[in-house]
Amino acid sequence: MESADIRVEKGHAEPEEVAAITALLLARAAARPTDPAPAHRGRVKAGWRRLEREPGFRAPHSWR
Repeated sequence: MESADIRVEKGHAEPEEVAAITALLLARAAARPTDPAPAHRGRVKAGWRRLEREPGFRAPHSWR
């Protein structure tokens, strides 16, 4: 093997182990859908507040 596409950073992997990992990665890559679903499934409202739209004073006992 002149140039390896996969390199073991720590430890020693036998050629059979590298082949098994390669087969697993190729199988997972082939199983991915080509057109992924939209990633946005979150909230409609933002989780943060714009400071300029907040009231000027908050009570010191307020946890909001």
